Amino acid sequence: MKTKIIILGAGLVGRPIALDLAADSNFQVTVADIDRKKLQQLGKNGLRRVKVDLSESSELRPLLADYDMVVNAVPGFMGFKSLRNCIEAGKDVVDIAFYPEDVFGLSELAKVNGVRVIADMGVAPGMSNLLAGAAAAKLDKVKNVDIFVGGLPKVRTLPWEYKAVFSPTDVIEEYTRPARLVENHKIVTRPALTEIELLEFEKVGTLEAFNSDGLRSLMFTIDAENMREKTLRYPGYAEKIKLLAANGFFSSKKVEIDGQKVSPLSLTSKLLFDQWKLQEHEPDFTVMRIIVEGTSKGKFMRHTYDLYDEYHPCTGIHSMARTTGYAATMAVRLLAEGLYNEPGITVPEFLGKDTRIVRFMLKGLKKRGVVYRTKTEEL
Repeated sequence: MKTKIIILGAGLVGRPIALDLAADSNFQVTVADIDRKKLQQLGKNGLRRVKVDLSESSELRPLLADYDMVVNAVPGFMGFKSLRNCIEAGKDVVDIAFYPEDVFGLSELAKVNGVRVIADMGVAPGMSNLLAGAAAAKLDKVKNVDIFVGGLPKVRTLPWEYKAVFSPTDVIEEYTRPARLVENHKIVTRPALTEIELLEFEKVGTLEAFNSDGLRSLMFTIDAENMREKTLRYPGYAEKIKLLAANGFFSSKKVEIDGQKVSPLSLTSKLLFDQWKLQEHEPDFTVMRIIVEGTSKGKFMRHTYDLYDEYHPCTGIHSMARTTGYAATMAVRLLAEGLYNEPGITVPEFLGKDTRIVRFMLKGLKKRGVVYRTKTEEL
């Protein structure tokens, strides 16, 4: 009997999730979204489509009753509420909604309802956590965890040399929120966009890396002496963004213009929307490097994972959507095949402790063209 899956959200990442699962004879797939146009863009491929306001619990909860599993791919502002509804409905969930709330606050609820939830299961957070967890499990003591990740357009267009797969408001929020890092086993904060360094990547060349608040659960689940995540952009980008920030363009405090009150942040986001929007069929790439160092049996070891992925011209799916979406679909298969059966909330770094799960995820991603290169060396 087929596993019945509903995907909440038909956006940039929801689409490749839906298409990948629909191509699998083990699943019967439904996609739900309030935007009829997005649902129509999924094409004719055996998918069932439901137009529904996912922000309304009164509409979402009855919808969930007929399904075995849920992929939560809604926007971040409604992600936590959506996850709670799924858990209360007793449904297993793979969650890629990026929200500020603490997902572990729902752990007891998930256990009571006998629900398995894999949270933050995208590329970063997601595979970055899983592989960091896999490397940490091989070490007796973890000294350093470094994660560098970014999604960029292949064609560099001035002045920004950047395109977003998310809304400008969400991107700007990443640039204004203080970055949390771990130093000497303690959580510290640094301003975003700081401590810029230049790194070299095969097929890309030189990129700059700067502080961003992307560690999330890793700060609390891996006992490392030092840990950081940095965002990757083309060189010179951070200074441009800092210039905007320093001059009030990201302020949410409203100012009066010709009798109308508007926040600089709203105006900036509006102006940048078209400039930063990754257009359909516009080639992009995703690059990520995870470095975990520490001691194992008295030897100092380094485990490195490198990812480079590009827009797929045959499917028209952007790289950031591929790398995020396929990580989620492999997690769906993980649950469907019973490779992880613990009720409650889990995060990818916990899954990374199980070598069977790591092999399963990497093999499935490789089959879909998302390849992680691994290297282990003694220093």
